Amino acid sequence: MKLCDLHTHSDNSFDAKNSVDEMCQSAVKCGLYAIAVTDHCEAPMIKEGKNCEYGSFDELIPKSIADTLEAKRKYASKLNVLCGIELGEPMHDPECTKRALSYGDYDFTLASVHNLRNMEDFYYIDFANTDINEILKLYFDELAETASFQYFDSLAHLTYPLRYIKTKTGIIPDLLPYYNQIDEIFNILVKNNKALEINVSGLYKELGTTLPDEAIIKHFKELGGKYITIGTDAHSTEYVGKGIKEGIKVAKKCGFSQYTIYEKHVPIMIDIV
Repeated sequence: MKLCDLHTHSDNSFDAKNSVDEMCQSAVKCGLYAIAVTDHCEAPMIKEGKNCEYGSFDELIPKSIADTLEAKRKYASKLNVLCGIELGEPMHDPECTKRALSYGDYDFTLASVHNLRNMEDFYYIDFANTDINEILKLYFDELAETASFQYFDSLAHLTYPLRYIKTKTGIIPDLLPYYNQIDEIFNILVKNNKALEINVSGLYKELGTTLPDEAIIKHFKELGGKYITIGTDAHSTEYVGKGIKEGIKVAKKCGFSQYTIYEKHVPIMIDIV
């Protein structure tokens, strides 16, 4: 079966360690069919330029694209290298988002929400002293807004805040109270032929599940979900491909017989066997 990792970060992302070439070497070693390099671009922070704490996206993303295109040529006989971007908070600043999408000709765009408007990344929130219910309601509302955005392929790590809620409080909130909001997100994805990501990073971290988990992925399928992508969210070579087989098993358990990669934003179905 073809193994594909559609969510990885090179050292063109502020929080990642290895070069695109090193990430691709790792992908070849672990027998991947395809890898997408999806470096971070927090859209509303583009306007901060070199003053951005994450670095200048005007420099980092074009370099990521150039490095990926070089790797695509170098590994053409061994690996399908896809040029991607993780577009964070695309609805916060339309002009910045337009700029992010103009950096290059991507194969694949992941849309994500790492922070709510006028708030810090969920990573930094003190959830032990925060109204978690209110944060999650606002988060899923914003995901519904993001799902309506036209220029992306897959919605990343639907349950992202749970990573840090679990780490900082020791609990995983029951998401049943938010299912109406999640239904809205899924109905939009289905209507617009967008994919949902199965992010496997939680399997080998404290959370212990995929993001989202099996119950929610199964619900996406029940609501008519057709496209899913699977990614490790690898920020270093040791995690490239790690958990992809497990993510495929989750997809199969939830009723999917195929998962998806994208070339020039065209979905290509990979059989699950």
